[in-house]
Amino acid sequence: MNQGKKTAVEAVEEKRGLICQAADQIWEYAELSLQEEKSAAYYCRVLRQEGFAVEEGICGIPTAFSASFGEGGPRIGILAEYDALSGLSQEAGCTEQKEHIPGACGHGCGHNLLGAGAMGAALGVKAYLEKTGRPGTVILYGCPGEEGGAAKAFMARDGLWRSLDAALTWHPEDVNEVNTGSSNSCIQTQYKFSGVASHAAGAPEKGRSALDAVELMNMGVQFLREHMSDRARIHYAITDTGGVSPNVVQAKASVLYMVRSNHVAEAVELQERVDRIAQGAALMTDTQVEKRFIDGLADTVPNSILEKVLYKSFEELGVPLYTDQELGFADALAGTYAGSDGIPGIAAENDPGLAEQVKALQEKAGHAMNAFLAPLYQGAAFTPGSTDVGDVSWLTPTAQIHVAAWPNGCPGHSWQNVSSAGSSIGHKAAVHAGKVLAAAAAELLERPEILKAAREEFERRTAAGYVCPIPPDAVPVVPD
Repeated sequence: MNQGKKTAVEAVEEKRGLICQAADQIWEYAELSLQEEKSAAYYCRVLRQEGFAVEEGICGIPTAFSASFGEGGPRIGILAEYDALSGLSQEAGCTEQKEHIPGACGHGCGHNLLGAGAMGAALGVKAYLEKTGRPGTVILYGCPGEEGGAAKAFMARDGLWRSLDAALTWHPEDVNEVNTGSSNSCIQTQYKFSGVASHAAGAPEKGRSALDAVELMNMGVQFLREHMSDRARIHYAITDTGGVSPNVVQAKASVLYMVRSNHVAEAVELQERVDRIAQGAALMTDTQVEKRFIDGLADTVPNSILEKVLYKSFEELGVPLYTDQELGFADALAGTYAGSDGIPGIAAENDPGLAEQVKALQEKAGHAMNAFLAPLYQGAAFTPGSTDVGDVSWLTPTAQIHVAAWPNGCPGHSWQNVSSAGSSIGHKAAVHAGKVLAAAAAELLERPEILKAAREEFERRTAAGYVCPIPPDAVPVVPD
C-alpha cells in the first residue's frame, strides 16, 4: 500500500471513536425511511465540525444531504444510508430476542453501520486531499429511505449523480467481499379505489364496491403473470379493505403493488400494464381509482474496473479481527436461526469452484464470523432483491463492497441483525469498510487512467440509456 492510501487509512483509524459513536447514535435513533430527521441532523452537525461544506435537503428531500471537501476533479461520491425498519427493536449484543424499546424500530439492515462507515471513508479521503495537496473532491451523500422511498432514484431523476467520476459504497453482510452483478428494478404504486356505500342486503343495487375493484384488479394481475418475463415479479398487499362489516358495500379499499424486473425499462412497461388493469377494475365496478406513486428504482450496472480497485484495497487491508468474546457471541447468535452452515457470498453462489474455496476458508476460520476475504468474482450474477444504488450506477461508474457485520447466514431484517449491528462486531465492520473505501478512493484520485477505463466500461454497459422509473411530478412518500 503506497503512502497516499496509508494516509487515508490512518485517518480513518484516527476517527475510529467518532465512527463508532455515530454508529451507536444512529442505532439508538432508529428512524423509518424518509423520517430520519435526527439521524440526518446528527451527520450534518458532525460533518460541519469536521470541515465539510454541508448542504441539507438536497433534491427536495428533507432528510437528504451532501457534504463535500476539496476542489475540482476527480469527483468521488460516497453513499450513506441511515434508515431503520419497523418492529425490530432489540437489545444490542444480546443472543436472545429482547426489545430495546417496546414497539420501536430497529436497524435490521445495519444502516447505522453503513452511514457511519461511509462517513469514515469520507473523512479518510479528506485527510488524503489535505496532506497530498492533490486536486479532487470527495462528497458524502446522505441517502434516506432505502427501505422504502428510493431517495437515490429521485436524485438520479434530477441528474445529481452525473457530476461524479465514480461512486463507492458498502453494505453490512455476513461476508467480506466485493459485490458484483445486477439486481431487480422495482416500482411501488398504491391504488385507492372509491365507490358508494350501501346496505348489502337492503339496497345492494345502490352500492359500488371498492373492495370488488381491488379483488378484480388482483385477479387481472394473476392473468398477467403468464405473459411477462421469467425474471419479472409482481407482489401486492391489500392495505385497506374498507371495513369489517360484510353487510356493507365497501366504499373504499386500497392495494399496494410492487413490480420488479431485471431491467428498469421492462419494469416501467410492466407497470403501465398493471395501471391499465387497475383502470379496467374500476370500469367493471363503476368505481374510481386514484394511482399514487410510492417509489421506483433501477437495476444495478456493475463496473469491473472499480471492483478490482476495491478488491485490491481489501486484499491490502485484510479483514476485521475478533476477540474470543466477540467470536463466542457470534457463535451463540448463529445458534438462534437456521442456515448458519451455508456457504456465503456472491462468488460461492455463482461459481462451484469458488464455492469450494470459500468453504475451505470458512472451515479454517472455525467460527460463525466469516473472518476472511471471499475470492473476487466478476462473472454474470443476479440478485433478485432491489436497491436504489442501481439508479446511481446508471449515471456514473459505481461499485460496492460487503463487510461482515453479523455471523454467517444471519437472516436479513432480523432481530439478530439489530443485535449485532449495535455490538463491537458492527463497529469493526463500519471502521473497516471506511478504510477499504477510503483506500480505493485515494487510488482513483492518484490514477486518472483507472477512472478513464471505468468510464469507458460504464459507457458500454449503459449504452441503451437510463429509463428513470420516477415520474417527473412524483415526490418521495411512504405508503399509507
